[in-house]
Amino acid sequence: MSTCMCGIAAIYHQSSKDSDPLHTCAAGQKMLTGIRHRGPDESDHWLLGHSAWLGHTRLSIVDLDGGRQPLGRQDSWALVCNGEIYNHADIRADLGESAHFATSSDSESALALLKLYGPSALDRLHGMWALGAATPDGRFVAARDRIGIKPLYWAQRDGTLWFASELRAFPREVQPVVEAFPPGCYWTPETGLVRFAHAVPSVGAPGGEAAEDWLQLAPEIAEKATHEVLVDSVRRHLMADVDVGVFLSGGLDSSVVAAIAAREYAKRGKTLKTFAVGTDGSPDLLAAREAAAFLGTEHHEAVFDAEQATAILDQVVASVESFDASLIRSAVPNWFLSELASRHVKAVLTGEGADELFAGYDYYHSAHADPAALDAELARTIGDLHGLNLQRCDRVTMAHGLEARVPFLDAQVIAHAVSLPPELKGLEPDGMEKGHLRRAFTGWLPEQLLWRRKVQFGTGSGAQDVLAPQPGAGDHDRVSDAEASEMGLRTEEEIAYYRAFRRALPDVRPEAVLTRFATA
Repeated sequence: MSTCMCGIAAIYHQSSKDSDPLHTCAAGQKMLTGIRHRGPDESDHWLLGHSAWLGHTRLSIVDLDGGRQPLGRQDSWALVCNGEIYNHADIRADLGESAHFATSSDSESALALLKLYGPSALDRLHGMWALGAATPDGRFVAARDRIGIKPLYWAQRDGTLWFASELRAFPREVQPVVEAFPPGCYWTPETGLVRFAHAVPSVGAPGGEAAEDWLQLAPEIAEKATHEVLVDSVRRHLMADVDVGVFLSGGLDSSVVAAIAAREYAKRGKTLKTFAVGTDGSPDLLAAREAAAFLGTEHHEAVFDAEQATAILDQVVASVESFDASLIRSAVPNWFLSELASRHVKAVLTGEGADELFAGYDYYHSAHADPAALDAELARTIGDLHGLNLQRCDRVTMAHGLEARVPFLDAQVIAHAVSLPPELKGLEPDGMEKGHLRRAFTGWLPEQLLWRRKVQFGTGSGAQDVLAPQPGAGDHDRVSDAEASEMGLRTEEEIAYYRAFRRALPDVRPEAVLTRFATA
């Protein structure tokens, strides 16, 4: 099986008479240069007829000698895909002899579905992915996974559509019209934008019980189901021909992932590598150290101070392609963490998504006391993750040629979690959040870590304390009161991040990255 994290780019001319093959190839190669950090191992691109160009940069993780993209043939369907399709083996088995696979690549399962059934069949893919596919006779498809775990942006100008993994890849003259490609959707010239899947499925509980029936069963049954679905997800996310590590903050979510992964590695006679970050003596660093010692991992730490955090701030904002304060605050320690991990592994597991699935934030409970309201808010924030935590997670890791995998956001885990009634996600009598998830892993972690109260990563790592407001800028870099109000900038810290964003991407409309205001 060939799996790769990478960067993709595509150009599609709606009218072939507007196409200049030499100019298209030159523009496309320049796009790939802008996202070379996403795939430092190799790069390739194809021109398909007069209408389409596909490009790919590769970070090799599985099937290191194969899996080069574009996949397919230049005289037929070809595809570039960023991500990982976990159920590709099942798709291959289901398609049987009706599909003729030329490689062992997981991405080829997406290509086979497109060729046989068209883009509506993409709802069968489970994983994190974004893709572009084309034929020399003018057919074209762009699509993105249902959660938006992997990034995809697009723009249309003068009859040409542009697609890429990051904003910085687009030509400057195109950047003012770039927007995020919506998750769970595909685009073709014939249909326009079509939704094929939703972030939060409407499903019953595993085993056939309707969601409300969980309350009629012993809590231990639901906890056992949660335990099993997460163990299975982490096991599948460890699939690689290189070592996979874990980002370990010492909080519940990453510690559960590390506990499962450590046991799986022990079965293989190997030791899991874990990575932690923080200022000297910060709570996360100390808790992660304790968790690693308990789990017996090969543990590595990155320690940073205020001077170092300030020095890399512009790089972080440019990489994350956002100016949201909470996002940048957590991205700074993640920058040092990714830099450290990339020296030891090519892929890491993280705990992203657990708070949205199991109601880990305080505001879920203070502002949504009604169970139906809580369910609705959880669904909304899961749907918005692509523009918030997942954006930070992807950009900061890929800036260092590192793949981040998110086992909590596996399709099967999401389906199970949303089947649980909100009553199982409420606060404990002492106000502790995520009691259900904690009890599901009793014995897998020390009690003091299993029941450690949640601390925001930016706070627990010490980043919030060292990221002081930046000094005022000169007239060339000034933010007017009107602009600050329009962008929702409330503090000197937010204004500083906004200025850094404008310096990095002066031609991108700030409104294109305003997902943050939907969940503030």
